[in-house]
Amino acid sequence: MSHFTTIKTQIKDIAALRSACDELNLRLRENAHARGYAGQSRRGEFVIQLKGPYDIAVNREPDGNYGLTTDWWQGHVEKEVGPNFGRLLQLYGVHKATAEARRKGFSVLRQPQRNGSIKLVLLGGAS
Repeated sequence: MSHFTTIKTQIKDIAALRSACDELNLRLRENAHARGYAGQSRRGEFVIQLKGPYDIAVNREPDGNYGLTTDWWQGHVEKEVGPNFGRLLQLYGVHKATAEARRKGFSVLRQPQRNGSIKLVLLGGAS
């Protein structure tokens, strides 16, 4: 019985995902296998290698976005990337928005908030 579950996401930019992984001190490997319960594995175009016993497979879905597939058993993955990948997806969004803003000539200030959110302040920009 497989424990792997795929969650659809809006991930389109692997460079931004890699930056989010780097910030979480996680390795993003290409063309690898994600570890799961009882030695099961799942192939991934990319795999986020976690410190615990399980990993996250990242594969392109038919709509062009990347889906995240992992084994949620006993909360190992949640401890590292948050419930439903929340911390990982938050940092992905921060890195994606920052890269796009800088590409358009803005400087970006990042302000962590007390509630755990991250506020981005854009300064300057192209006229």
